[in-house]
Amino acid sequence: MASVSHPVVVAISGASGVVYSVRLLQQLALAGIDVELTISDAGRQVIKQELEIEVHLEKLDLPALLQVECPALIPIELPSLENIRYYHYRDLLSPMASGSHRTKAMVISPCSGATLGNIANGTSRNLIQRAADVHLKERRRLLLITRETPLSLIHIENMRRVTQAGAIVMPASPGWYQGVTELSDLVDFMVARILDQLGCDNDLMERWGDQEVDCDDTLESQES
Repeated sequence: MASVSHPVVVAISGASGVVYSVRLLQQLALAGIDVELTISDAGRQVIKQELEIEVHLEKLDLPALLQVECPALIPIELPSLENIRYYHYRDLLSPMASGSHRTKAMVISPCSGATLGNIANGTSRNLIQRAADVHLKERRRLLLITRETPLSLIHIENMRRVTQAGAIVMPASPGWYQGVTELSDLVDFMVARILDQLGCDNDLMERWGDQEVDCDDTLESQES
């Protein structure tokens, strides 16, 4: 039987940090990975606020979104976007709403506190929450890229519950050890970690251990 490439579901909810989603979608498109995309209305509002572009959820202009000019994004020439399919967040009849529709994984980036709470409690008020519920019940990989800070005990409890249910909570807290010189370095760090969790090879960041380290400097820093 021939192998089938299952899509990655990407969802944008109403939290700050939509630049991570744009960069992730760019990288998945460049890799030729099939993607199913959905955006909540709150996500649309955050896109307008942070990227200064108007997106219409009834008819999404995907090239405009993925080629947006932003100081935190490296301009790239995108290939065909035929591998990305968009579904309205109220379309509960879309493929990703059913467990019989096979997917590779789901990424909610960014994942708002409200979306986290609904997933933790098993309530499905829109396609994002329903698809997340499907991934949990089908024992598929679900990545939640949270960004809220500080966290309330309710947030922490919801993170505990979704983790126990099988999700992977990934706070959007990029590392600085890779030699940050641009905002895009911080974005690429997080997107690289997301791609790692999806099993997608990438070279978006310099990995720990790849740097050349002066042993004398290391010993001096330890002694001090």
